[in-house]
Amino acid sequence: MRDNALAIELHKAGEDVTILPMYLPLMLDEEPLEGLNDTPVFFGGINMYLQSKVSLFRKTPAFVDRLLNRTGLLRWAARHSHMTSAREHGQMCLDMLNIESSGFSKEFDKLLDWLAEIGKPEVICLSTALQAGLADEIKKRLGIPIVLFFQGEDSFLDGLPEPYKSQCWQRMGERLASSDMLISPTAFYSRYMEERLGFSVNTINVMPNGIKLEGYERGTDESEYPTIGYLARMCREKGVDVLVDAFINLRTKLNNKNARLRIAGAMTAGDVPLIKQLKKRLERAGLENDVDWLPNLSRDEKIDFLKSLTLFSVPVTYPEAFGLYVVEAIACGVPVVQPKLASFPEIIETTKGGVCVEENSAPAFALAWNSLLEDPDQMRMMKDNGRRNVEEYFSAPKMSGKFLSLLKDLPTT
Repeated sequence: MRDNALAIELHKAGEDVTILPMYLPLMLDEEPLEGLNDTPVFFGGINMYLQSKVSLFRKTPAFVDRLLNRTGLLRWAARHSHMTSAREHGQMCLDMLNIESSGFSKEFDKLLDWLAEIGKPEVICLSTALQAGLADEIKKRLGIPIVLFFQGEDSFLDGLPEPYKSQCWQRMGERLASSDMLISPTAFYSRYMEERLGFSVNTINVMPNGIKLEGYERGTDESEYPTIGYLARMCREKGVDVLVDAFINLRTKLNNKNARLRIAGAMTAGDVPLIKQLKKRLERAGLENDVDWLPNLSRDEKIDFLKSLTLFSVPVTYPEAFGLYVVEAIACGVPVVQPKLASFPEIIETTKGGVCVEENSAPAFALAWNSLLEDPDQMRMMKDNGRRNVEEYFSAPKMSGKFLSLLKDLPTT
């Protein structure tokens, strides 16, 4: 989503921009960059998996690869990604960081041939540090600078089993040296990754993510019930279990009998067991009818959902690099309550659109919600400040302007 918003704004500014989907087709809740649907998927997820398992698939003809790269089939694979083990993810990640010596040379040659065919770009942007293994060979073949974005790679790498975890961290750090510019979405994540990778301070530039603000606007403030909302993948890492326990705490221990809870976001087959547990927990508390579950919303549905909320929280349990959902909620005039960790203090300090809780726990969130619900003047101020500051600091045009400014420091070819 960030890549698409950035590309569209760069195109509006007169730049010639192309997005190359890798592994899977882009799954967007808004209109894609013009022409994107005609761009092939590179390193298709199913091809990659089969080539890592059976060497025969490293030599299959192009028509077989095209069949396995069909959009519908790749979307099906995305929904069933939980079926591959962390060990398999680790091996493929390490192979991508050692692309020249891996079995994926056929896939890499397709990408390089396509880039040469459309005309040599002035710059290549790699969307995640996990693609750092591509930089050396692209520079060798095309002789152009490489910009690389960080997007929260630490949580994926830390979830790998050993020895892949240590090997991938080390190899990623080594291969990042081939990039001409490194960019992070927050100052927090820049410093965090510099420390973990052993880089000097200020090695990683900061460019805040921005959103396309069309459609995002404040709700009517006429909701019958105060409503707490959540918009993220429905998984433990995003704190959906903390959220549900906090709601139970708010209703039963703090005696707020009117509050409702609405939970929206992506839900894969791997998330279903946790959701079933949480629904049973709500049922035991007699609150199952006061909670809505809304998986996989479209962009318009997402905006309508946000506008229906009184407060917003995603009690993330890891060092979140940014948290676009927080900016989206604030853009709709919804005060946010987030844990005092990772990127959230930075975003909330910039927008003035919410508060942070010291302890990432159900009782702490319940108390913070209850306090704000009893202070409408403070909430009104957060709504006004938040929306205004999102426009000032976190819009897609602001992001593209910052990106073009950073590019002026790139070496020329």
